[in-house]
Amino acid sequence: MLLRLYNKDNNPKDLEEVVRILEEGGLIIYPTDTMYAIGCHGLKERAIERICKLKNIDPRKNNLSIICYDLSNISEYAKVDNSTFKLMKRNLPGPFTFILNTGSRLPKIFKNRKEVGIRVPDNNIIREICHWLKAPIMTTTLPLKDGEDIEYITTPELIEEKFGKEVDLIIDGGIGDIEPSTIVNCTNGEAEIVRQGKGILNDF
Repeated sequence: MLLRLYNKDNNPKDLEEVVRILEEGGLIIYPTDTMYAIGCHGLKERAIERICKLKNIDPRKNNLSIICYDLSNISEYAKVDNSTFKLMKRNLPGPFTFILNTGSRLPKIFKNRKEVGIRVPDNNIIREICHWLKAPIMTTTLPLKDGEDIEYITTPELIEEKFGKEVDLIIDGGIGDIEPSTIVNCTNGEAEIVRQGKGILNDF
């Protein structure tokens, strides 16, 4: 199913339907400030396992990431010191993934690696969904096979054609970007850029 959402003034019934799907363990595809992504309720382990299987992710070897509405309750999901929190506050919302040590509230599947990626995208659609859900969303970018047309991960109608049978809802938020987020590892108390993407880190 394809659902059109906007940066503001969305129909509450549409948002309620998205939340219902997530609360029931469903998978959704949605826009971010970088690429389109696939996600689920970040506290529902079976839904997370579905995504790992879909993307062929081994949670023992790959970091998992969550999207939060803001940083107000970040300490529930990750361990963050004052300097890292200030760095995140300067750069979020924005196209960054901050790798932190896992907090106490996340499901066991996150704790296999003892690290979690934190995203607060500069995209009102997915942040509004987080706000309505009152929980984080586990997130990962859409897979693209070698030689495959980039439009299959940027154009909502083609995303539906490719992934429509594997997820419960696709949110049309317009044409997506092709550049991933910048990944910043903060697990050792110092910020280290491990992948330069769309975001330019302001560390002053």
